[in-house]
Amino acid sequence: MKKNFLISVILSIILLLFLTSACHTKEPIIEQEDVSQDHELTLEYGLPVDSFIIEENTIKAGSSLSSIISSLNVASENVQTIIEKAAQVFDLRKIKMGNKYKVFHAKDSSKVNYLVYEQNATDYILFHLMDSIHVEQKQKAVTVETHTASGTIESSLWNTIVESGGDPMLAMQLSDVYAWTVDFFGLQKGDQFKVYYQVQAVDGESIGISKIHAAWFKHYGKEYYAIPFYQDSLIQFFDEEGNSLKKAFLKAPLSYSRIGSRFSHNRMHPILKIRRPHLAVDYSAPMGTPVLAIGDGTVIHASYSGGAGDYVKIKHNSMYTTGYMHLSGYGKGIHTGKRVRQGEIIGYVGSTGLSTGPHLDFRVWKNGQHIDPLKLEAPPADPVKEDRLDFFFQIRDVWKKELDKLKVIDIQDVAEAAM
Repeated sequence: MKKNFLISVILSIILLLFLTSACHTKEPIIEQEDVSQDHELTLEYGLPVDSFIIEENTIKAGSSLSSIISSLNVASENVQTIIEKAAQVFDLRKIKMGNKYKVFHAKDSSKVNYLVYEQNATDYILFHLMDSIHVEQKQKAVTVETHTASGTIESSLWNTIVESGGDPMLAMQLSDVYAWTVDFFGLQKGDQFKVYYQVQAVDGESIGISKIHAAWFKHYGKEYYAIPFYQDSLIQFFDEEGNSLKKAFLKAPLSYSRIGSRFSHNRMHPILKIRRPHLAVDYSAPMGTPVLAIGDGTVIHASYSGGAGDYVKIKHNSMYTTGYMHLSGYGKGIHTGKRVRQGEIIGYVGSTGLSTGPHLDFRVWKNGQHIDPLKLEAPPADPVKEDRLDFFFQIRDVWKKELDKLKVIDIQDVAEAAM
C-alpha cells in the first residue's frame, strides 16, 4: 500500500511539474503574438514612419532645392554633394511651388535621415541623407478600380455627373469619346448615359480617371454604344455595327461652353444695331479658352482681319473650310501655310474686332458657301476591318450585356433618397 501511495505521489508531482512547465511555455508565445500585432510597421515612401519625427512642408515662392537643403540640419560640406546627386536624377528647375516635401528626423537626435519631394500624385524623389548620400526617383503604388456611372440629363452632362456625386472629369472623358457623334452643346433634357470607367488611386485617394471602358448614350431618342477595340495600334471606339464613332470633324471647336448666337440670315447685330446675316455660331466661353481645329487641314489665314479680329481660317479639303474669329491669340506655331491636326489648339477665345465680349465666332463653308455649323455632316473614319469583325462582335456582346444591365440613375431619385 505504501509503495502504491508513494508511486501515486511521485506521478502527481511529475504531472504538476509538466503542467506548470506547459503554462510557462505558452505565456511567452502569447506575449510575442501581442507584441507583433501592436508593432505592425506603417510605411510611407517605403520608410517606417514610427521611427521618425516627420515634418511636412510645401514649396514656397522663390524656394529652391539649395535653400531647402540649407535650412535642414545637414553638414554644410554635404549640401553641394546632395544637389549634384539630385541633378543627376531630375531637373532641379522644375521644383513647383505648392508641391509637398517631407523631412524625416531621427527620434534620438536632430539629424535629418531622409527628405522626400513629391513631384506629383505618384512620383517622388527620395533623398538619403545619412552616411551614404544618394538620391533616387520612385513611384507610389497605384491601384486601379472599375467604376460605373449613369444619369438622366437635366441641364448639362457636367452638372448631372457632379450632382450625382461623380468625378466632373468624367464629363470631359465622355465628351472625348462622343465628340464626333453627340452634340454636347445641344443636349436635351431627358438624354441619358451609362458608362464603365477606370479610376486610379494612390494611398486610397483617387488621382483621376485613367480611361473609359465602354459607354452608352441616348441623345434625341437615338442610342449610341461606344465599344472599345484595338485597331491600327490603338484603342478606338466603335458603334454596335463596328463603325467608328470618330468622324472627319469634331462637333464643336471648344470644350464646354454655351451657344450665344446661332446661324441666321437676319440677326440684329449687337454693336451695329442693324439687321444682317450672322452666318456663324457664336460660342460663349471664358477669355483664353483653347480653340481647336475641328479637323485636319491647312491654315490659309492667321492674322488680324477688321471686324473679325484675330482670325484663323482652315481649309480641310476640296469641299470644307472653317473659320475661327475674335481670338485673343494664336496657338503655338500657327501661321498661314501650317498643316494642323484635328483637335490641335489653333487659338484662344477672345474679344478682338467687333465684339461685345469673349466668344468664338465659328464658321463653316461647304463648296465656298456658308452652311450652319450645327448641321455639318461628316463622313465616318475607318470601321473595324472585315477580317476582325467576328472578334469585335464578341467584345461588343460582352460590353453591351454589361451596359444593358446598368440602371440609369435619375438625379431626382438620388435627391429624394438623401432626404
